[in-house]
Amino acid sequence: MLSKHNSIQRDQLEMVALDQLVPENHLVRKMEAAIDFSFIYDLVKDTYSEVGRPSIDPVILIKLTFIQYTFGIRSMRQTIEELKTNMAYRWFLGYGFYDKVPHFSTFGKNYERRFKDTDLFEQIFYRILKTATEKKLISAEHVFIDSTHVKASANKHKFAKKVVRKETRAYQEQLQTEINDDREDHGKKPFPPDKFEKEETKEIKESTTDPESGYYVKDERTKQFAYSFHAASDRNGFILGNIVTPGNIHDSGILEPLVERVIDRVGKPEAVAADAAYKTPAITKYLIEHEITPALPYTRPRTKDGFFRKHEYVYDEHFDCYICPAGKILNYSTTTKEGYREYKSLKQTCATCSLLHQCTQSKNHQKVVTRHIWQEYVEEVEHLRHHKDVKPIYAKRKETIERVFADAKEKHGMRWTTLRGLKKLSMQAMLTFASMNLKKIANWTWQDPKTV
Repeated sequence: MLSKHNSIQRDQLEMVALDQLVPENHLVRKMEAAIDFSFIYDLVKDTYSEVGRPSIDPVILIKLTFIQYTFGIRSMRQTIEELKTNMAYRWFLGYGFYDKVPHFSTFGKNYERRFKDTDLFEQIFYRILKTATEKKLISAEHVFIDSTHVKASANKHKFAKKVVRKETRAYQEQLQTEINDDREDHGKKPFPPDKFEKEETKEIKESTTDPESGYYVKDERTKQFAYSFHAASDRNGFILGNIVTPGNIHDSGILEPLVERVIDRVGKPEAVAADAAYKTPAITKYLIEHEITPALPYTRPRTKDGFFRKHEYVYDEHFDCYICPAGKILNYSTTTKEGYREYKSLKQTCATCSLLHQCTQSKNHQKVVTRHIWQEYVEEVEHLRHHKDVKPIYAKRKETIERVFADAKEKHGMRWTTLRGLKKLSMQAMLTFASMNLKKIANWTWQDPKTV
């Protein structure tokens, strides 16, 4: 039977408490039960004056950002619009039916005046992480590291070309010392300091809209200004630390400071898993020397088709030379300022070799094989890769850190940003990952009132 609903119910007066309108298992109830937000008062008290007009409650300001990043709302303006009609959000903030919601610019003004040059958001992130640790939810014996690019709020066609100095690598001083030691061990003169200190430059594209972003090129179709969000997670998917850099900074330069943060805040992991971008001599050396097992993947040889692969040239550690597939010796020649030893064949021997066309295209018929002075650490990682205890660790990456970034982009608005500048993007990263950690704590520790 066809029936029609009477819309007069819209004007009916009802006596109802706001608490009755929020479902018992709503996420905001779980979040409120998971952590006491009053810790924020101690973090911000030094940024407020003792005189003047009363301010908006700082806990409400921070909770507003948690609503935005937890539920993937695209901006604070939209968050305030949602707050006007969403009873669950009002309940979470402690607002009643008729309480006036703050203007969308309120958080931005407070950020500029109070929070901009503080570590407030970092402290909030680690306070929530500490809560997860206290509840014994963290399992950080294996740490998974990766990065993702977040599209900057900048037009990729508006840029200026600029020549800048190449950044010095953190391990450069140690590398220089070991290069000179290696040269002296082989009877070569050490490089003078000015050989290393020679300033190297590169040309970059700098956005005129957001100069702190970096120009990122993935392929012909993906060219944009972006930021890199680097993060470390445990096996349960909790984010243990994060660092934000311009999008043109290579991943390998951030692993060491990120691992140091994890060690400082959570503890030293037994193993670190990362993708092929982190499989460098410096990183493998750092992890092995710190007694952390590297779980890194197989990397394909980059040799041209039809030519011998590098592993077909056998290194003889005792005589410090390479043996080519034809059984000939490639002797040590020099160590470059980049840290690579060069091993060269005899020109006259190679010129008459039947395998020359598979070996080199050099005009002088000389084969050169390079080997980094820290190559033994990379080789050790290759051996560990096949170990029965290490293989499952690397396989867990797709369920941990890759899942973290997938959820952050799909559910928490991290695919692109409306903010500009490294400090604001660091704030976004801290709040996004803090929201994800809090959401996980809330869901994992929630006790349904019906079952209690």
